[in-house]
Amino acid sequence: MVYIGIDPGQNGGIGIIDTDEGAKAVPYSDGNLYMALTAHHGAKFMVEKVSARPGQGVVSMFHFGQSYGYILGMLDAFMVSYQLVLPKTWKKAFELSSDKTQSIKVCKRLFPLVDLKRTERCKTDHDGMAEALLIAEYARRKMK
Repeated sequence: MVYIGIDPGQNGGIGIIDTDEGAKAVPYSDGNLYMALTAHHGAKFMVEKVSARPGQGVVSMFHFGQSYGYILGMLDAFMVSYQLVLPKTWKKAFELSSDKTQSIKVCKRLFPLVDLKRTERCKTDHDGMAEALLIAEYARRKMK
């Protein structure tokens, strides 16, 4: 079975857990979403349910909403069933706060072989990829 977690947004990620082949994570892009949809027929998808937060700019929230709508639209267009999950819900399952470094640490503990670098040249781990993989793991535990 394949479980795919999506952390939407410009700094988001797509986490993929294949119970036969292992796990991987990629940065979110429209192209990576398309590849996940076409390569993993029958996968179970879980998307972080996001909303506006106080202090965010109007333009950035507009772009974020466009991206979020695109994700849900692509899932619908491919007739893929998916579940939305609130950040507080999946983070509670891993005893996480809003601290992104905690998400990276937990992800590395659960998936020590997964590279969380956005590119080969990056020196730091990508929190969106880590959180997407944790969402996929949450999906694996809850969507049996």
